[in-house]
Amino acid sequence: MLLSGACASLPDGYDRAESHALKDTTSTALGLAGRDSLRAHAGQSGFRPLSSGVDALVVRMLLAEVAERSLDVQYYIWDDDLTGRLFANALLRAADRGVRVRILIDDVGTKSNDETLLTLDSHPSIEIRLFNPVASRTFRGLGMLTDFSRVNRRMHNKVFVADNQRAVLGGRNIADEYFDASGDVAFADLDVLTMGPVVADVSKAFDTYWNAPGSIPIGALTGRLGAAANLDTLRTMLAAFVQGQHDTDYVSYARSTVAQSLAAGAKDTFWGRAHVVVDDPAKVTRPPEDTLGHLLPQLARVGVQLRSELLIVSPYFVPGEAGVAALAALVQRGVRVAVLTNSLAATDVGAVHAGYKRYREALVDGGVRLYEMKPDAIAYGRTKEKDRQISGSRASLHAKTFVFDRRAVFIGSLNLDPRSVQLNTEIGLVCESEPMASDLAGRFESAIAKVAWRVERSTDADGKPRLVWTETTAAGTVRHRNEPEVSAWRQFGMWFLGLLPIESQL
Repeated sequence: MLLSGACASLPDGYDRAESHALKDTTSTALGLAGRDSLRAHAGQSGFRPLSSGVDALVVRMLLAEVAERSLDVQYYIWDDDLTGRLFANALLRAADRGVRVRILIDDVGTKSNDETLLTLDSHPSIEIRLFNPVASRTFRGLGMLTDFSRVNRRMHNKVFVADNQRAVLGGRNIADEYFDASGDVAFADLDVLTMGPVVADVSKAFDTYWNAPGSIPIGALTGRLGAAANLDTLRTMLAAFVQGQHDTDYVSYARSTVAQSLAAGAKDTFWGRAHVVVDDPAKVTRPPEDTLGHLLPQLARVGVQLRSELLIVSPYFVPGEAGVAALAALVQRGVRVAVLTNSLAATDVGAVHAGYKRYREALVDGGVRLYEMKPDAIAYGRTKEKDRQISGSRASLHAKTFVFDRRAVFIGSLNLDPRSVQLNTEIGLVCESEPMASDLAGRFESAIAKVAWRVERSTDADGKPRLVWTETTAAGTVRHRNEPEVSAWRQFGMWFLGLLPIESQL
């Protein structure tokens, strides 16, 4: 009986209407607000990088508050925590104003509560779909095991679009650790707020996923509809929760930044051409080695040519032999290649680090400048921005950003590992803006010695080569002979994980 419940199948033959982004939104407040700037930069899109977690949350809240026609929401993770509830409340308030809200979430990443989703879905202005969901809603764990090959393919995209006039893309999911609200880990992440012609392309990508066969309405998946009476209870609960958080340090600080965020619009906006690069949602139905519709090859087709420098920020970095060879070939051509990824002490996914570490020596020997983020990088952030709210006891890198020749920037959800490249779906934005690329590269260069260890080749007294982790301190240069700030037991664990044949899943 237990096994039969776990072997449930996905629904078939249910009613599901296609829908698309609304086109007639230029007269909305968001459309009018950007009109003069867009006229002054004809044919270009505007970009505002969001490195602060609080700023990234406030921007989403403001967009939800001022939206008049539509909100399209697509996320891999949406937790039931402080920021998750603030976000849910903002979407519900928008729906109560008559804004159409389409929510597409990954079923496994979000670990969704069906009752809550059904209740939200009962709102006449809200529709919720789950991407490639687990068929069994009662025995989810068993259902994942019995259907592993399908359920293992996930939607890692992160997209937020308001009135088809503004879009936010990047590395952040909806959970406290992405918005500087966690008491434990603070993810160093990056989003970009964009306006202009590229927003229509972001909406087109959202529509492709929304209308894909693998995006199943929550009602069809569960075989029942949410009770409208429960919506009032949820609305009251969320409103009370938000009110109860009104005077907390985090919410008070976020509220104090609203005026600053509104004023920052034109001043902090860069301009240039933009390209959406996105995986085909059908990627999850094809063999991993089939590159049809994959994101990574699209980067080579957008016209960004590398001549002098490539900066890579990837928290989960497993390049494989082909990736190592490609980066070494760039170095041989005279391109300066620098990579920042998580150290063992900073990573939140030890298995990925075990996969990455087997390529470290080859990367360094190939001339790649390799850096690993320190967990105490959070202290640098607090010192650098004394007026910024940064919660958490340790830092972990989560941004996925590539800077090409300080002329163009990729910001998105793509990690340079087999899972992102071959298994999951991803999305990102290539921004052709030299001022923006130079600004982000300058921040990288000014901070890297303070937030990361440089992994280099050294020679022992007996002439044996080895890797060392170098940092610059007030006392001078310090070289660590072993991975810094981790126990021997954890290093042993990484060695053991490295023996397992799991690289294709990392």
